[in-house]
Amino acid sequence: MANLFESPRYIAVEGPIRVGKSTLARILADRLNAQRVIEPEENPFLRSFYEGDRGAAFQAQFAFLVRRFEQLRALDLGPHSQRTVVADFIFEKDKLFACLNLSDQELETYNRYYNFFREQLPTPDLVIYLQATPEVLKKRLKKKNAPSEKAINDDYLEEVIKAYEHFFFHYTSSDLLIVNTSEIDFVDHNEDLKELLRKVTEPIKGTQYFLPLGSQEAASA
Repeated sequence: MANLFESPRYIAVEGPIRVGKSTLARILADRLNAQRVIEPEENPFLRSFYEGDRGAAFQAQFAFLVRRFEQLRALDLGPHSQRTVVADFIFEKDKLFACLNLSDQELETYNRYYNFFREQLPTPDLVIYLQATPEVLKKRLKKKNAPSEKAINDDYLEEVIKAYEHFFFHYTSSDLLIVNTSEIDFVDHNEDLKELLRKVTEPIKGTQYFLPLGSQEAASA
């Protein structure tokens, strides 16, 4: 019987800050010889938002919304394209943060543009959702010590983690691979990376979970 499985052409990696999205997306793009789409980081309103300035949340969110739309709208994923794309975000992520940070009145305006933009964008074939415990992410934030992230407090980080968990618990827009990165190191532990790459090249239908053999052995020890 012919092999009807086609590798996903549009893969998106998602998860809360410092979970390893950009690192894994870069590795996957290199290994799959794919175009990499990097989440926009430059936002003139972001620092003001983290510092709690009035109105900065809406300004920051809307700037991200437009930039993310522009990036994904430019993708060449038509039926005649042979290109593979790996992005380190999905468009729905923008609304997740909008619901966390905007007032009801701001959200009403935001949603009009969000819905209009979303209708024009492709949906990933596969989403890889990276998880980690709040404790692990807090340690990674401190270790990275990025100036723009210093104002992120523990309560906000935990709200973001819960929002991601809730969102992906109900996610059905594409095939989904859930990976807990608390005990996984894709950079220094090559076996973890090899297993994940093998998993991505196999059929994934619906929602599946990934746990490397090394982590399984550690969990049962």
